[in-house]
Amino acid sequence: MVRLRTMSKLTVQPKKTNKKKAVFDAQAFLDSGGVARKIVEFAKKEVVFAQGDPAKTVLYIQQGRVKLTVVNGTGKEAVVAVLGPGDFFGEGCLAGQPIRIGAATATAPTIVLVIDKSEMIRVLHAEHEFSDRFISYMLTRNIRIEADLVDQLFNSTEKRLARALLLLARYGKGDNDQSQKVLPRISQETLAETIGTTRSRVNLFMNKFKKMGFIEYSDGLKINSSLLSVVLHD
Repeated sequence: MVRLRTMSKLTVQPKKTNKKKAVFDAQAFLDSGGVARKIVEFAKKEVVFAQGDPAKTVLYIQQGRVKLTVVNGTGKEAVVAVLGPGDFFGEGCLAGQPIRIGAATATAPTIVLVIDKSEMIRVLHAEHEFSDRFISYMLTRNIRIEADLVDQLFNSTEKRLARALLLLARYGKGDNDQSQKVLPRISQETLAETIGTTRSRVNLFMNKFKKMGFIEYSDGLKINSSLLSVVLHD
């Protein structure tokens, strides 16, 4: 069941920033900008919005994970992206999309900030620093989408799976400990849909990665940085 929280301010601890590259701290900007938003909780497998719903809000993931999917006219579903904390989605409404062109579903207990389209536009106009960072974020995500397309067209199933796992583990996001990351349980069906292959192929390579020490199954799925060798191997 969806649960709404109060609109009280959130306490945000200042983050260390890299002097050479500013960190996009959307949570801090949303708080400091005095943005009118509501906080909504979703249970695992609960629909955040459905394909065809009116597009009236922009959403920001505070905790948890959200899967974006699209269903074609024959009922075939494709996973477009799996997003985590710090990611925006539903921003198509800012570009004039009247309805959602895909669906969003929580794949773990998730908390999102829901911002009305008009409020998001106001903040983008009024808060120039936030606007710059939001644009930077969207450009970065577009680059990621292009890279995903190249990955689908030219890389092997093994490389696509390794890259998907590393992205889900959010390697390269500036955390101090990059040796090992732990993911919430994610189904092999979801991984297969994400990289465009079958569950049996995913199972084959997951077993291979486990035997080689790239991943571990213990209190979630542990991704070791050594998995990078699969992506980098020609």
